[in-house]
Amino acid sequence: MAKRLGVYIHIPFCASKCSYCDFYSLSGCDHMMPDYQDALIDHIEESAQSLKSYEVDSVYFGGGTPSFYGADRIVEIFNTLKLNGNVRLDSEVTVECNPDSTSLNALKLLREEGVNRLSLGVQSANNDLLKLIGRRHNFQQVKRSMQDARDAGFENISLDLIYGLPSQSKSDWAETLARIIELHPEHISCYGLKLEEGTPMNERYKGSPILPDDDEQADMYFYAADVLERYGYKQYEISNFAAKGFESKHNLKYWELDDYMGFGPGAHSCVGNLRYSFVKDLKQYISGVARGASIIDEYRQIDPLERAVEYIMLGMRTSNGISEHDYRTRCQCDWRPIHKVLLAFAEKGWAEKTGDRWHFTVPGYLISNTLIGILLEAQAGGRVEGNPWLEEAFAAEEKIDLPKGEDELFQELYQKTVNK
Repeated sequence: MAKRLGVYIHIPFCASKCSYCDFYSLSGCDHMMPDYQDALIDHIEESAQSLKSYEVDSVYFGGGTPSFYGADRIVEIFNTLKLNGNVRLDSEVTVECNPDSTSLNALKLLREEGVNRLSLGVQSANNDLLKLIGRRHNFQQVKRSMQDARDAGFENISLDLIYGLPSQSKSDWAETLARIIELHPEHISCYGLKLEEGTPMNERYKGSPILPDDDEQADMYFYAADVLERYGYKQYEISNFAAKGFESKHNLKYWELDDYMGFGPGAHSCVGNLRYSFVKDLKQYISGVARGASIIDEYRQIDPLERAVEYIMLGMRTSNGISEHDYRTRCQCDWRPIHKVLLAFAEKGWAEKTGDRWHFTVPGYLISNTLIGILLEAQAGGRVEGNPWLEEAFAAEEKIDLPKGEDELFQELYQKTVNK
């Protein structure tokens, strides 16, 4: 049986650049779309031998704004992939869309040609906030796009939201969630705003008092997790919630260390123990494919210890979490120091064990970067070079030192939540 593979196809074109976005995307380059289409198709065809050694069970068109690129082009790329790879009939095929660049006819074409999932960039139901962050749509267009998608036959739709926006109040966020739930999407992603270096939003709002503070963001996160759970959306990753059976198969590949292959400038791939990415330069990518020149930006082998780090970093992002069996199978490390830390987290209410798997609780997700850092420190002390089964002695009485202030942070945030 052939191994499974996810395919990511990057569409770097946007009608305009959002003020918070640091993904590789370009506006004002529409004239380069035909040349990019040719390069992308050539690149996929050149990769046929690699693609055909797998069964492709997820395809993701991300950006940029794939819907702005055009349904005809998306369909041509997908058909090229099907001709040059073993794309399963039951594959999850996702296209990212913006509400201002969708139409009923375009969505019908995508659905007829095998696209079965949409990811719609909504961000907020507040039109003033949408203008503030540089979005081109309003919420009325979101509702129209949702109706068009349903009329086109889509039964799997994800909506992306951002909380912690400048001047956003907790009541704004509550209203957004209520209006989103009324649309009955199958999947909802909720991302806390992060100011990225080099973005207009960072330049304008870094240190600004109109940005919600950490406590306010935490309250928004807790509220989302609670409300979405009550309306049937199970949290299966830090930022992702889904109705039963509608978890993103493609994104789970990243978090579960499965193989994936990317195409387009800035796209990343991880196949076996190899990781590589392509240049973040549209012109260089197009000319490189045309001339047969290298378009690789980074290429390296992943050693077992790096895999061990990734297993914890990515696994603990999900509700599936990590297990002793998987850890010993994948990693040249001793489980006991990890287990000791997880037990300490459980005492604080930050982690819990379900069956044989450990995962974070909602309060644990909120401070997951810190908690994962502690796990990685324990892992570094528990590595066993050469023989993954060799065990070292650990003092059972040794106390896990949590960062100063984390105890207080958890207690304050948790009490705020349970007392509402």
